[in-house]
Amino acid sequence: MRDDEILTRINSLVSEEHELRTRLSEGEVTSDEERARIADLESALDRCWDLLRQRRARRGVGEDPDNAAPRPADEVENYRQ
Repeated sequence: MRDDEILTRINSLVSEEHELRTRLSEGEVTSDEERARIADLESALDRCWDLLRQRRARRGVGEDPDNAAPRPADEVENYRQ
């Protein structure tokens, strides 16, 4: 995935999150449904941001950004800052 494709995916996930919150406020989905989907969206966003950071880091040190690969959700979710 190229950087622009990753950013497009991020924007799509954020839009879905906003739409989901609107649907919750309008009573179209339950809180449980919203929480479950939000957790999925957050995980997908974390993985996208991680991949974008990997690509930028590789590019920054003169390596091929196309060698970056998505990491498993459990690995990305357990990073410590």
